[in-house]
Amino acid sequence: MMNIPVSLTVLGCGNATGVPTAGCRCTVCRSTSHRNQRLRCSALLRIGGQQWLIDSGPDLRRQALAAELEQIDGVLYTHPHSDHINGIDDLRAYCERLKTPIPVYGNSATLAALHHSYSYAFLPPGRFWHRPVLSPNLLPDAFTVNRVPVSGYDCPHGRMQSTAYRIGNIAWITDISALTAEAEAGLAGVEYLFLDALRESPSFSHLSMEQAWETAQRLGACQTYLIHMDHTVDYDIWNPRCPEGIALAYDGLSVQTEFTLPNDDGL
Repeated sequence: MMNIPVSLTVLGCGNATGVPTAGCRCTVCRSTSHRNQRLRCSALLRIGGQQWLIDSGPDLRRQALAAELEQIDGVLYTHPHSDHINGIDDLRAYCERLKTPIPVYGNSATLAALHHSYSYAFLPPGRFWHRPVLSPNLLPDAFTVNRVPVSGYDCPHGRMQSTAYRIGNIAWITDISALTAEAEAGLAGVEYLFLDALRESPSFSHLSMEQAWETAQRLGACQTYLIHMDHTVDYDIWNPRCPEGIALAYDGLSVQTEFTLPNDDGL
């Protein structure tokens, strides 16, 4: 058997406005705790020797510098809201330096929205690599990255769909208002679960704290971290309230695991 290392680093665990929120003077927005300072929601996956993003929000340049990210081998997109895609131009630096297109994955609605908003990023590479050059891939039922299986499950996000991802033993589920039965079956039993939890009060397009707790307990991950939190969520107040095995994420949090290839892999 062969074990392939897989890690996930939270580049941002904030909602669409980020925390602090511009113009706000609430307690959380004035907090000096780094765990109450949340960039827009995104993650970095290291799968063997490859590095993949989940989403490319408007804070991508800052996040990439903080993570000392020197290459991007692909991007998994959850949905086309601006706080998850508007850093797409910052992918240019990696295309220019490595002289190669970056494959991006998403469902048909997400790819169509990306092409509509950033059509220039889907043109063939030019002489000077002066723009992002992306290679679109319609998300299949499952594919592999460095032989680690990746699966996507479309779930309701208000009136649209957001893709929940399972990468080996790690799941990233942001911007959902419910999980489908198919998603629950496919995501059950992961080692690490990163799960949408906007705030205490209900939302038509996100899970509330209580809904996230209930969902996490059904999925049964060894450890769940809550993401996409707004400025009403004070880390020091809410983290102690979480049930056992559930905690609030924070920017820079990293988890490591391994995916074991089956015996019949042909090695």
